[in-house]
Amino acid sequence: MQPEIVTLAGRDRLWFYDCARAELPVALGALEAWNLIMSEPQPLMQLAFRIRDAISARFGVRRIGGFSGTRHARVEVGDRLDFFLVERAGPHLLVLTERDRHLDVMTCISTAGKEVAITSSVITHNLYGRIYMLAVGPAHRLIVRNMLRRLRRRLMRR
Repeated sequence: MQPEIVTLAGRDRLWFYDCARAELPVALGALEAWNLIMSEPQPLMQLAFRIRDAISARFGVRRIGGFSGTRHARVEVGDRLDFFLVERAGPHLLVLTERDRHLDVMTCISTAGKEVAITSSVITHNLYGRIYMLAVGPAHRLIVRNMLRRLRRRLMRR
């Protein structure tokens, strides 16, 4: 069985789409995967968010601040995981969104058995959103794959 994938729209309507998968040594739920990934942030993530916020604020885009590393025992629709709004929450599916005037972002963390998938989809609304994603898209792909590698290594050490 494959992890469920949820996106903002059909792929033909998306400005950006990325799905990264990893086979883990143990089965995890979606929130558990989120908690483990976010509890040990990548070294340059906070700097990247500070730079993003400083540049974006000049274009009237609100600051998001980055990831706090806060663990959550449970979440419900309408809760916030840092800057993300929880739109769907279940044992094997966590759908998070951030909607702004320049773009809408959806991140879907899904699990099936020992497989985890992180899927990101973006719809841009203006030129700033498109330029932003030209810069952020390639970095995002690398960051997510690195997050999954780090998660896998961490679970192998348990």
